[in-house]
Amino acid sequence: MTLKSEVLDRVSGSHLSRLPELAISISQFDLQEEIRLLRNEESWQRETGRSSKTLVKQQDFRIVLVLMKAGTRLTEHRANARISIHAVLGRIRVHLRDVGKMVELSVAGLLALDFSIPYDVEALEESAFLLTISWPEDYLTGDDDPALASSQVPSSGSTKR
Repeated sequence: MTLKSEVLDRVSGSHLSRLPELAISISQFDLQEEIRLLRNEESWQRETGRSSKTLVKQQDFRIVLVLMKAGTRLTEHRANARISIHAVLGRIRVHLRDVGKMVELSVAGLLALDFSIPYDVEALEESAFLLTISWPEDYLTGDDDPALASSQVPSSGSTKR
């Protein structure tokens, strides 16, 4: 594994000015431990009933772990990218508004969506999922890019590492 100091040396000057330690070449996570840590976040205690953490942040690629309390909803999101939603705990229902379809995912369920498909995520029970976002090669995703904000990565105030 790469040490944090090596990572900072390697990515200094990179356009990923926020959380450069997330841009390492090789990452490994214990998702059960990450979920446990999310339950301790302030955002988990708020009425939104949701907490999230960016696990990987590359120029064209993100992985975000989202934890949701039963009965909560992540309202309409849309990414100018291909995404996947991979359930790792509980059961979620993904509402695909433009196609009038709902997809239920339980542990190990995976859904892939093409560019700009709006979706909502509803937690049918306490649930966690990995949201993977892959932007096209020619799509700039620097922190100062206003288009990144429109991609609407779920945020609950806890997307730190």
